[in-house]
Amino acid sequence: MTESQKFYIVKRPAGNCEIWPIAQIEHNSTIVEKWGPYDSAEDAIARRIGLIRARKCQPQ
Repeated sequence: MTESQKFYIVKRPAGNCEIWPIAQIEHNSTIVEKWGPYDSAEDAIARRIGLIRARKCQPQ
């Protein structure tokens, strides 16, 4: 897979986590914390659920 097809989970200042493609990460400075890269958005979503359960992220 190419780098453009990778996804990250990013924690925003409000505490919620979102799934972003790698290209969006490079141009944003408001990220508190990030996890990844993941090969698909579905994999990132599954990991985000785990982060919410571990109380590292707030649900949207």
